[in-house]
Amino acid sequence: MNLFMLCDEGPGFPFFLPKGMALKNALIDYWRDIHYKANYVEVSTPLIMNRHLWETSGHWDHYKDNMYATKIDGEDYCIKPMNCPGGVMVYRSQPHSYRELPLRVGELGLVHRHELKGALHGLFRVRCFTQDDAHIFMRPDQITDEIIGVVGLINQVYSKFGFDYFVELSTRPENSMGSDEDWEAATNGLIKALEKLNMPYIVNEGDGAFYGPKIDFHLEDSLGRTWQCGTIQLDMQMPERFDLEYVGADGEKHRPVMIHRVCFGSIERFIGILTEHYAGAFPLWLAPVQVKVMPITDRTNNYAKHVADRLEKAGLRVETDLRNEKIGYKIREAQSQKIPYMLVLGDKEAENDTISVRTLSGEQSVEALPDFIARLQADVKSRKS
Repeated sequence: MNLFMLCDEGPGFPFFLPKGMALKNALIDYWRDIHYKANYVEVSTPLIMNRHLWETSGHWDHYKDNMYATKIDGEDYCIKPMNCPGGVMVYRSQPHSYRELPLRVGELGLVHRHELKGALHGLFRVRCFTQDDAHIFMRPDQITDEIIGVVGLINQVYSKFGFDYFVELSTRPENSMGSDEDWEAATNGLIKALEKLNMPYIVNEGDGAFYGPKIDFHLEDSLGRTWQCGTIQLDMQMPERFDLEYVGADGEKHRPVMIHRVCFGSIERFIGILTEHYAGAFPLWLAPVQVKVMPITDRTNNYAKHVADRLEKAGLRVETDLRNEKIGYKIREAQSQKIPYMLVLGDKEAENDTISVRTLSGEQSVEALPDFIARLQADVKSRKS
């Protein structure tokens, strides 16, 4: 489908092709839309930061083998494997009041992780990917409500695509930092939220992040395989290590609690799951090419160009097939590319200013172009699945 490519010059580093970028950007637009409505702000943090930051966060001690390092001006720097330290620096850049909290800070951050070559697998396990990250800074009394809000947002995303999923509670690993009291409080915070939601879960002992326990969401794909995508991680360690503060109602300084969370997880992995889930036949709003315009003969080429131009001006993603090939061949090729709508244009359509519409499922109709455009625009706007 010409969505992405991999090559020997960059194993584990996917190249997104124009059609893949159209799909990826449609997912990102959806992400931004639902997060704006949920009162998130968006930031962007640097790809490379110095070793001191990663020592403070704990990644240098607990995650160094998965990180890529370089030297700049004679000092050690790391390419970020996670976005959280950057999000922490954004919070720490200015003072905060209890009235501002919770502060929900989103980031579509490109991260790099050193995965073993034998573990690489298409878009499902790569060395470079975009995390649809967010970090929520909150008061301790806001923990349960914020976790419930994040669960609702993740469920909204998965329901949009018709995914089944199950939930795991991952507890303290051997390679961790922080006190027993902090870990117990964080784990109980996650359990309390799950119980309040009446959400069944499996306990996954020892598989939490090194800085806190987490709730993991596992999607089931069309082949029955499960993939860990969404996650909610409760963290009391980084606020302590970076000395984060807010001024409380009592006028004193207090330590916020931090949630790390993702919905898609890795956008690259999510695209891989979606491609198999839909067998390439994406819903209209995601389809890289939404309409293929195909004249039957050269006589209707100009009309085909006119129709394609009107569709493009309406904001739809269009391709025009003007090759000197039989129309049956053009239709079969468009079907193999899983294009939702094919417009077959002959002399009759050109004379009557109409279009002959064929759907991927084989339905056929003759419509006025303005009616067709209005219908597709409505479907794209509503992100109809």
